[in-house]
Amino acid sequence: MKILSFALLQSALLAAGQVFLKYALMRMKPFGWTWDFWGSLLVNWQFAACALCFLFASLLWMYMLKVFPLSVAYPLSSLSYVFGMVAAILFFHEAIPATRWIGVGLIMIGCWIISIK
Repeated sequence: MKILSFALLQSALLAAGQVFLKYALMRMKPFGWTWDFWGSLLVNWQFAACALCFLFASLLWMYMLKVFPLSVAYPLSSLSYVFGMVAAILFFHEAIPATRWIGVGLIMIGCWIISIK
């Protein structure tokens, strides 16, 4: 069950990074290989927050890979999809159809099965 705690934290960090990235991209100028575009990226605090979330998620992922079997750790990383869907509702007010909820439910059941011994 220890790995489940780590997987939940790592997945939450990944989802938070994606939320910050989406907010950052919404504030940025249209994509282009211009100084204007890249300058808007460098002064965007949401992009910096995204990078920090991904950094901490990566460090935690390295620890998980070192300590736990890959066959357990890797499937548990799919919990980030669950957090991502909840974030889509809370932060972006997206409507989620029943089929996606079924898929998320199956992911959660699969992760629970994998995490028990």
